[in-house]
Amino acid sequence: MRRTFTNYRELPILIFCLLFFSEILGIVGTRLFPTVPYLNFITLMILFITIPILVYALKDLNIKEEAHKHDKQRLRNIYDTLDVAIWSHDMKTNALFITQGIEKLYGYSSEDFYHDKTLWKKVIYPDDMQVIAEREERLAEGEAVTSEYRIIRPGGEVRWILDRGFPTMDDNGKMVFFNSVLFDNTDRKESEGRYRSLVEMSPDIIAVVSLQKVEYINEAGWKLMGATSPKEIIGQSPLRFVPLRIVHKIRTKVGTLDNPRQERVSIEFQVKRLDGKTIDVEMASTPILYEGRFAVQIVGRDITDRKEAEKTIKTMAYYDTLTGLPNRNSFKKHLNDVLTFQKDKMLAVLFLDLDRFKIINDTKGHTVGDLILQKVAHRLELAIRNDGFVSRQGGDEFIILLDDTSKEKVRDICCQILNQFAKPFEVDVQEFFVTTSIGISLYPDDAMDEESLIKYADTAMYQAKERGKNNYQFYSSNLNGVSVRKMELETRLRKALEKNQFLLHYQPQVSLKTGEIVGIEALIRWQQPESGFISPAEFIPLAEETGLIVPIGKWVLREACKQRKAWSDAGIPDFPIAVNVSVRQFEDEDFIHYISSVLNEFTLDASMLELEITESIMQNLERSFVILNQLKELGILLSIDDFGTGYSSLSYLNHLPINKIKIDKSFVNEISNRASQGALVKTIIDMGLNLNFGVVAEGIETEQQLEFLKKNACDTGQGYFFSRPLPADEVGAILEKQKTGIPS
Repeated sequence: MRRTFTNYRELPILIFCLLFFSEILGIVGTRLFPTVPYLNFITLMILFITIPILVYALKDLNIKEEAHKHDKQRLRNIYDTLDVAIWSHDMKTNALFITQGIEKLYGYSSEDFYHDKTLWKKVIYPDDMQVIAEREERLAEGEAVTSEYRIIRPGGEVRWILDRGFPTMDDNGKMVFFNSVLFDNTDRKESEGRYRSLVEMSPDIIAVVSLQKVEYINEAGWKLMGATSPKEIIGQSPLRFVPLRIVHKIRTKVGTLDNPRQERVSIEFQVKRLDGKTIDVEMASTPILYEGRFAVQIVGRDITDRKEAEKTIKTMAYYDTLTGLPNRNSFKKHLNDVLTFQKDKMLAVLFLDLDRFKIINDTKGHTVGDLILQKVAHRLELAIRNDGFVSRQGGDEFIILLDDTSKEKVRDICCQILNQFAKPFEVDVQEFFVTTSIGISLYPDDAMDEESLIKYADTAMYQAKERGKNNYQFYSSNLNGVSVRKMELETRLRKALEKNQFLLHYQPQVSLKTGEIVGIEALIRWQQPESGFISPAEFIPLAEETGLIVPIGKWVLREACKQRKAWSDAGIPDFPIAVNVSVRQFEDEDFIHYISSVLNEFTLDASMLELEITESIMQNLERSFVILNQLKELGILLSIDDFGTGYSSLSYLNHLPINKIKIDKSFVNEISNRASQGALVKTIIDMGLNLNFGVVAEGIETEQQLEFLKKNACDTGQGYFFSRPLPADEVGAILEKQKTGIPS
């Protein structure tokens, strides 16, 4: 009630005025209208009616005033709780009204702004003053302006302000009133900045297409398109870069403004750059609203390198990188396809293996070997032409498929292939003679499936090898044993080392002058539990072919050195122990280091080790000179085994650090031949003596051979005439009983 009476403090004054007015009215009325009865009563009645009406009107007015004050306070509270400030400036009176939100935005008190009406401008970030200048120009023209600029708060914090200004102009175009609403826009601007940074710094293409033109593209995108700036791309039709079918596909998926589908599209296609080049891209697109309009956002990346890599991988999967021929996988796929669609026709599978290629590859190096393989592939294609499918199986093996053929036609083609190999292969002005052995299997005669046809052709190829190489053989069921035997032998050979199935036998080398043992050759033997002793003539070529000769050769070297050290410790006179070394071992990078480590392990003098090498090392002279000289520097003795059967050149032989040459058994056998009468052996002995080489004759078996060799001044002999290869203990017993003279 107190509040009500307080609000009605004007009421007594109004009542007093009414009573005073009523009294005046009564006096005036009586004088003017003396004849009117009850005039004072009427005046009094009007007074009593007017007072309640007046009271009610004042009460209603008071309620509205209270409501207005309440709404005004509530609005002020809303402004105060939001990061919004209202700036209202009456230019005529210079009256300023600012809401409390200004303090949250700027960090200054309201009084600061009332005190200095230009404070808002003094805190503008210096780089944004141009924005303010442009804003003021537009406001002066009566435009409503929305501006974004930065301010610096008292603590140095920089905030973004969104300022919407509304000017009121008089009839003369002069601003008389100005209202502005200010928002803190920092979070949105920083979010946009981060997004823009991510977009601009992205290595992927990011673009927006709207109204059939490019609206936006990031730096990675326009650079990828071959542009020097985004202006060359923005505004262009996407059809300039993207095929029409791709544009239609995207439109079908994402829809239009009238019929948006909100479907994300991922697709790979080729894009045409500004310079006319095409690149492969992987692109995802999705519909968005861009500046209030329906648009398509594109995110893509350049996958040209990936596509090239995939193409390369596919090529590698189905083509041989060295020769360019289809590879094993491609051949199998082609053969299966042919077997599926040509079941009623004869097919032939030809399995080819190059003869003597491994010797060339090991002695001349892989570079020469690869060049020969390329030339072989070319000659095979010339021989087959359009009659078949030529592929490289791997290594020096090739497979050919002849479809819709006959046995006679297969023979003709095999003869054409062999004729192609009759001519030498020329590499670096040097000629190489390489022949091939061909195995043939027929469909449907021999087998009905791809694996069996290849297997049987492989088996027939080994039969061609057995029959002297450089020929072809058709598969027959009785050939299976040959292939199975070889596979089983290889499997057992791989396990022989770890199962300790190898052992060494030793064959003495005797001085033909004194009859004393002047050397011993270590010879490997393989004792297989199931099969007994397996001939070196059978397993050594297989070890060479598979590369197992390298670990086997290391074992032989170590065992021989170990045995020689044992004999030295037992007081046996010093003489060298000879070990055969294959070309494969000679080419091993670890060869010199391994020999040195073995000699050090057994503290064996290097002069007690003799290495027997074949003449095939001459085909890689540059490396051979280096290795032979390194061995010579270690003090190791060197001899050429099977001399006269290989590729020696006398001009080179004279410069090699060789100690001995060994005459092959096949030449020693010729001593008994009346026609030759050992002329070749005599020539070799004379040559060796003239070059200051020691000469060792192998395979001496008869008295006649011995006498011939002694007569022609051969130094040393070795063969069954003196002793067969024996186990270490038996040779040791002979050495203990060293006799003078030549045993009878």
